[in-house]
Formats: sequence, C-alpha cells, structure tokens
Amino acid sequence: MPFRFKRLGIPDLILIEPQVFADERGFFMESYKHSDFKKMGIEELFLQDNHSYSKRGVIRGLHYQNPPKSQGKLVRVIAGEIFDVAVDIRKGSPTYGKWEAVILSSDNKKMLYIPAGFAHGFCTLSEFAEVIYKCTTEYAPEYEAGIAWNDPDINIDWPIKDPILSKKDSLLPPLKNADNRFVYDNPDI
Repeated sequence: MPFRFKRLGIPDLILIEPQVFADERGFFMESYKHSDFKKMGIEELFLQDNHSYSKRGVIRGLHYQNPPKSQGKLVRVIAGEIFDVAVDIRKGSPTYGKWEAVILSSDNKKMLYIPAGFAHGFCTLSEFAEVIYKCTTEYAPEYEAGIAWNDPDINIDWPIKDPILSKKDSLLPPLKNADNRFVYDNPDI
C-alpha cells in the first residue's frame, strides 16, 4: 500500500503519509487512491479541489459547511509549511470542542483527512504556502460557516499571536455562538 494511515488523538482525524519514490531526477508519489483510502474507512468521493496561496503569518479559518452540504477534506501542502488545525464541532461528541494540529509541508508530504463535522483552519509558517485540498461536497455559500480562530473555549495553541486575517475571518463568532448544525450521531454528516 503506498500510504501509511495514522489515527490522531481525535480518532476521526487521519494523518496520511504517502510513499515517496525519490531519485536524482526528483520524486513520484500517489497523492490519492480511492481503493486504499476506502480500506482505511475514508469512503467518501471527493467532488471539488481547492488551491490557496498564503503569506507567512496568515491564518485561514476556522471554516466548515453545515449539513446537508457538509464537507470532508483531504489537505496537503505543495509548497511551504503550515500548522493545520481541525476542531471537532459535532454536538454530543466525546471530543466536542477539542482540536488537533499537525505540520503539513511540501517536504514531509503528509496529508490530513478531516471528516465532516470539523472546523478547519491553518497558519502559514513558511515565507508562503500553497495548500490544495479535496472536498467531498462542492462549495455551497448558503451553508458556509465558521468559528473564531482565537475562541478562548477551544484555546488553540497557534504558533503566532497576531495573525493576518481576512475581514470575514476576523468577524467569525466563538463556537458557542456559531451557526453549527452538526450532531455527533447524525448519519448525514
């Protein structure tokens, strides 16, 4: 299998390390293979790919789409390095309000699978970063929502204290006031 899958402290989050074949010419790797992912419990089909470019110190997030247009994401970095964060926002979950973070970079080539029911965000650690991510549902602005990057109840230990934010992200509410329609036992998420 060309991938190693590791469940994180919040077991629905999966860190994926691809097998990289490198030589004097460069490298080759598979970045996604449905049959291998399905064997590890990631059965969704990805319907949209996104690509972002961010400068050092930018925080994007924490974003999600509410049901019935909720999105699972497969995140990877093709240039630079990020501190990637997922927050469990599924009401009734044993890990509700808890977060996990991993370093994703073009050097380590690791990927993070984030299922629906999690808010996602990242901070750019390098001079710049290019992030690509696959989504299980297409973008639906009427279901778009988010929570504040610095919500004191979540208390993410970001590697930066004064980030560069979009106006939209700077206005996001804390989780307790967010438009959050996720329920842990809901089969539709």
